[in-house]
Amino acid sequence: MAKEDEMLEELKKIRELLTPAPAPPKEKPKNLAREFLEFIKQYKILGLAAAFIIGLAVNALILSLAQDIITPIIGIFIPGFETIADIKFGPFGVGNFIAAAINFVIVALIIFFIVKLATRVGLE
Repeated sequence: MAKEDEMLEELKKIRELLTPAPAPPKEKPKNLAREFLEFIKQYKILGLAAAFIIGLAVNALILSLAQDIITPIIGIFIPGFETIADIKFGPFGVGNFIAAAINFVIVALIIFFIVKLATRVGLE
């Protein structure tokens, strides 16, 4: 029995060593300014804001590519229309909608390729 008691004591010691100590309680910020700064740090708001601003710039660049370069090239191949925006079916001017749909597809494809490239490089 003594050997079993020794093993039991040894297992209790191992359990105590493996049990994590309780985390100290977080100190609450004392005022609104500190609470706001803690919020910015915890949720990495500055990184999110930078990503949003860069996203807006990339969106403007891609839309310019689609509207100023690709859409006029497509318009060349449509006989009777100078630009895609001139296309009408009866009283309905659908050219702007078609141009917006083309812009959406181009933006989606470019974003897809950017995300695919970023995942290959190891960015998430």
